[in-house]
Order: sequence, then structure tokens, then C-alpha cells
Amino acid sequence: MNVVIQVSDKTKEKMMEYYKDKKRDKEIPYVVFQAEDMDTVITMYTSGKVMFQGVSADVDAAMWKEMDGQSVTSTTKDSDRKYYDCSSIGSDEVGTGDYFGPIVVTASFVKKEDIVFLENLGIRDSKKINDDTILKIAPQIAKRIQYKSIILNNSEYNEKHAQDHNMNKIKAIMHNKVLFELVQEVKDSYDYIVVDEFAKEKRYYDYIKEAMGIQHGITFMTKAEDKNLAVACSSIISRYLFIKEFDKLADSLHVPLPKGAGPQVDKIGEEIVEKYGKDKLKEVAKLNFANTARILKTVIF
Repeated sequence: MNVVIQVSDKTKEKMMEYYKDKKRDKEIPYVVFQAEDMDTVITMYTSGKVMFQGVSADVDAAMWKEMDGQSVTSTTKDSDRKYYDCSSIGSDEVGTGDYFGPIVVTASFVKKEDIVFLENLGIRDSKKINDDTILKIAPQIAKRIQYKSIILNNSEYNEKHAQDHNMNKIKAIMHNKVLFELVQEVKDSYDYIVVDEFAKEKRYYDYIKEAMGIQHGITFMTKAEDKNLAVACSSIISRYLFIKEFDKLADSLHVPLPKGAGPQVDKIGEEIVEKYGKDKLKEVAKLNFANTARILKTVIF
């Protein structure tokens, strides 16, 4: 699916900031930037037009049209509406694309009667809400709904990755844990269990086959945070916890840590190695990221 929109200069600046860590390296004539966000490719032209390409292009385009003050026709398909207007349990994660900071996975239980409350808070995917808003609304959500979160620091992540646990396996184990535990606690009935798809169903269950308790009956879908409020809440709570842990880490290092995995991350990584030694990266960074090789290559021991 291809969708083209025109946005204001102010919204263009917001888009360039939002996609700065997801930009493709190649330069294209008449193109300001091209970025890849999950299953959507975003191309901004010098003319001011922005093209979205991919399965969820309409959802991403609608988000920016709304932010630009343009009227938006609902992009929720009738077949997906049932996952929105319901009581559901959903999970989502944060931190998997960040060199510094932990991975946080949350599962949330949203009752149908919570929908209006959440809509009034402006709930949507945490990646599309700035950190200040996350810090404001996440505690309000946490007071209203049941949820379970798990935080994996980078020492633990590196240990698991060294044991041949790739990123998707680590995520699957974490999702299964919070979903299984939350389902055991929820006393009310629910219609669906939804997970934002990062692996095909068969592969997901293969990743967690050795778990003590396995949660079945999951609906896997792309862009689930835009289609299911339980996943959206999980995204926001996970982001809130990530921000808090990230800030603690920065304070302990006395260094202003950047998010993402872009060039600015390499510069800070070099500073950390020079200040604390290369072994410090095992505690604060995800060593399998390409940033590690670039950082260690430039530091003189």
C-alpha cells in the first residue's frame, strides 16, 4: 500500500526528529530523507510531500495527518475493530532498538468500560508520544488497569545473547512471562489476547517451548498498538519504565545518554569506554549491536 500526504514545515521538522535514528544511509535525488519504521518505508521529498509504503502505510500516514491538524478518516478496518471495542489483554515491548538502556515488556488488561477513559487520555503507541506526555499519562493508566512488567538490564541481555538467545527469542520469553502471569491474575472475562507481531506464531511458540508456563490463545498482528488499546497501554507503560531506568543509568554514568543506535550513540560509547574501560559496556549496552565494533575500533587502549 502506498499513501502520499502533504504536511506543514512544522510537522516536517517533527518527522525528521522522529525518524532520525531510522534513516537509510543512501542519498536519493529530491529526497530529504528515507526511513524504515517496522514494516513501513517513509520517504520525504523536497516538495514537502511524504510517501508511506507498506502494509500499515495508511495507519502511519493518518498519524502524521492528525498531528498536522488535517482531518483523518478512520484507518481501522472493520475486521480489526473487534480487537478495539472489547475487553482484552495485550503486550508490547520497548528498548530493543536502543544500544543503551534495558528492554521492558508489559502486558495490560483493558476492560471495555475503560475505553472512553483511555481515549480521553489520547492513548496510542508510545513511540508516537513524546517522553513528557508519557511521564504524565502512564501513572494515570497504571492506576486504572491491571498490568505486569518485566525489565531486562543489559548485563542480563548480554548473558542471554551469549547463550544463543537472539533478540526475538528474548522478547518472546519476556512476552510469554508477563502474559502468563497476568492471565492467572485477571478475574474478569476478556475477549482476546493480542501481541504486536515480531515473529510468526509457530516461531514464537518454538522460542518459548522450554518455559514453565506457556500462554496460548494469542492473536498476533502487525501495528497492534494502533488496533488494540491493551497493547497501546502496554507500550506506554513499558516506555515509562524504560525512561525511568534510562535516566537512572545516565545519572550513574554522569553522561547524557542518547537513545537509539545512531552515530551520536557511538560518540557517547567512546566516552564511556575512555572513562570506565571497555568492560563497562557489558553492563550498560547491548554488545551485539554494530555500535560496539565501531566504538572499540576508535578507542585507543
